Amino acid sequence: MSLPSRMTHAFWALWAGHGISLFGSMLVQFALIWWIARTTDSAIALSIATLLALLPGVLLGPAIGALVDRWDRRVIMLASDGGMAGLTLGLAVLAATGDLTLGPVYGVMFLRSLLETFHWSALQASIPLMIPERHLARIAGLNQALSGALNMIAPPAGAILLSLLPLPGVLMVDVLTALLAMLTLLFIAIPRPSRAAATRPAWWREMLEGIDYVRRWSGALILLGMGALINFMVNPAFALLPLVVTRHFRGGALELGWLESAWGIGIISGGLVLGAWGGFRRRIYTTLAGLVGMGCALLTLGLLPPTAFLIAVGAMFTGGMMNVMTNGPIFAILQAVVPPELQGRVLLVMGSVVGMIAPLGMVLAGPVADAVGVQVWFIAGGLACALTGLLALRIPLVVRLEEQVPRQVPEPE
Repeated sequence: MSLPSRMTHAFWALWAGHGISLFGSMLVQFALIWWIARTTDSAIALSIATLLALLPGVLLGPAIGALVDRWDRRVIMLASDGGMAGLTLGLAVLAATGDLTLGPVYGVMFLRSLLETFHWSALQASIPLMIPERHLARIAGLNQALSGALNMIAPPAGAILLSLLPLPGVLMVDVLTALLAMLTLLFIAIPRPSRAAATRPAWWREMLEGIDYVRRWSGALILLGMGALINFMVNPAFALLPLVVTRHFRGGALELGWLESAWGIGIISGGLVLGAWGGFRRRIYTTLAGLVGMGCALLTLGLLPPTAFLIAVGAMFTGGMMNVMTNGPIFAILQAVVPPELQGRVLLVMGSVVGMIAPLGMVLAGPVADAVGVQVWFIAGGLACALTGLLALRIPLVVRLEEQVPRQVPEPE
């Protein structure tokens, strides 16, 4: 059964607005990370920046998910975009007056990550209410393709803008894109789950519902443990990518832009393939195959000599493509089987579990990279992805993930 065409049109308007907002976020992220790398030349400083971006989702994810399931999701996205625009405007003023230091940059990165967690959860929880279930894997693929397209465009665009404009001018682009996304949201309606406000328990009880749902899903718990290990190894690698460029490949902002664009092109390619194909009938097979492929790509990048920059670009392309095959089917599984009224909570509870030990990796990233080299994290991350992907194929609870979804516990009268 198809949804009304007006609802489908509303989804595509929402999707376009999200793309505009995401482009601005990626642009400002590139500019700030490059500013930190050039200002400090410190692996520890870059690790702290990534750690601050991880913490909101890890520490507050379950609570944010419960609030997203209670509040109007359109209002959440509007407020998130508005808040991010205000924070970026504040940084632009500091940069224009010459008062920009690491402290405000770190603070804004943490708060922007908090607002992005609200925005992402509200968006993902709205998709299954606007799109038929049979198309969710394709939409997940197109979402990954959108992210890849922006990953391809934003880094070189950021590098070019930084060569043409001072930092405040680059930051103002993000303010403009956030305002355009807000304008799009003003003219569309987003459905809400059918649960009467009068019968709702306290928000913290709803948060516990999401935690309990995940706790009773055995296959998902195993997969989450694997994801936590992978994030522990892989997040430091990408956090230190600017130093891989400057220290190992002896490049600059343009070379960093090439690597990030190659990752983005790979995501576009993978997203288009997944959008057209839909993946294997048992969606978890697509995820595990993608995980092994991504591990091989990261391992290759970690082992390359300084003269093999072009091969590094190819490895980033392959890794981006395999990243889509890994993540897209997981989102499709969650959106297909988790009840709509639990979507926000379950997505962010799972995100918190996956990211639980990632901050420890970021704490270790700087000292380890300074001691033995920045590429060691790509080697460790590649091995973690490839080995866990192969191991999971031998675990029935993971392979039959979709067949073991926990039944909801009836609400007390």
